[in-house]
Amino acid sequence: MGGCTSKSKNKKNSYLLEVHEGHEMGINCMALSEDGSVIATGSEDKTARLWSAKTDYCECIGILKGHEEYINCIVIEDCYVVTGSADKTMRKWDVSTCECVLICRGHTSVIYRMICTGDFLFTSSYDRTARCWDFDNGECLRVFRGHKRGVYPLIFIPADDEEDLAEDHVDLDGGTDILITGSADSTARSWNFETGQCMKVFKGHTGAITCMATDNVGRVLFTGSTDNSVRSWNLIKAEPIKIFEGHTASVICMQVVNKMMYTGSSDHTGRAWVTEFGDCTRVYKGHKHTVSVVKVRDGLVYTACGDGVARCYDAKSGSQKREFNVYTGSGDSTVRQYDTKTACLMHIFQDTETSVSCLEVVDGRLFTGSFDGCLRVWDATGIKEETVFGKEENKEKEVKENGQTKGGIPDNQVDNNQNNNKIMID
Repeated sequence: MGGCTSKSKNKKNSYLLEVHEGHEMGINCMALSEDGSVIATGSEDKTARLWSAKTDYCECIGILKGHEEYINCIVIEDCYVVTGSADKTMRKWDVSTCECVLICRGHTSVIYRMICTGDFLFTSSYDRTARCWDFDNGECLRVFRGHKRGVYPLIFIPADDEEDLAEDHVDLDGGTDILITGSADSTARSWNFETGQCMKVFKGHTGAITCMATDNVGRVLFTGSTDNSVRSWNLIKAEPIKIFEGHTASVICMQVVNKMMYTGSSDHTGRAWVTEFGDCTRVYKGHKHTVSVVKVRDGLVYTACGDGVARCYDAKSGSQKREFNVYTGSGDSTVRQYDTKTACLMHIFQDTETSVSCLEVVDGRLFTGSFDGCLRVWDATGIKEETVFGKEENKEKEVKENGQTKGGIPDNQVDNNQNNNKIMID
């Protein structure tokens, strides 16, 4: 399907470049290859698709069929794609042939999340366990049991070699690899990878732990919860450090970048926090539904929302720079999809079908996946150069004149995952 390239700010879809309707049902998850050339999407239609991310026109380059239920999570590692599904299995696919080369069985319920370290795959499940698998042969190497309800986010922290130890390095457990899990039982747990035994239990939340992150040296753990708060913890002692309060509904997602933490919530906002002090320095407003994804790139905060809009904000000022609207809206709680060339009404969707579920930013283009099954490509260039008008412009000018830096957000922000790729974060 074609797209429009107009940048007129009077049109809601003015930055839309391409729309791809390959999936027959909603897109649940998205992964980007390390070199940024391939995007993989997993769907309710039980398939995954591979897309070219760096070509002039995005194309579907492969379809992965075999799962018996919807795909919930997806990762790309080297020349393979791994998918986790509600059919309780994990499948490994060859990117070049799109053939399934491995099926991993063992979980007894939906696979919720996956992370890959190259040698190992880690999965979490509603069956109250996390598992470690050999990436090459699919053998289940460890089962981490102890949570009383479903396991959600995962973090893996490998032991550093002695020659790689930094001055501020913290040895968590005698130099062993550490897995951290968050659960619907309101706790997080750290696990000794060698023995599979639970090391510490992080207690304090009164709701399910939905998302986690660490600082860039793996010393502090951050947990977001349905109790509306984020908590920070000393990873060695499992002792609480700070409580980040401000959200008025569940915290759904987070990303830690240098000394800042960014969160998205069911209260229809995103927020920026100073991790050291727990202060909320920015609130990213304008969302009309749950903020399910937060990604920080080059001083910009991208959000995906249940209202069918992806948004971009200036990380420092908090001002909204751009909207990427999936549909035009209406007052009757429905949205209508139109053909971009003929303007003919093609389909009417209920509000719940418009949700933007995942996004990636590649070379000035924003890729979004939504519950209508479409992969959309948007123009994300020139955002930093767009003028900020009104009060926020005056505030920024005042800050510069006074030599202050509101919120303490550095100009040279680096994604936590990129800055320290030894910390694998869900």
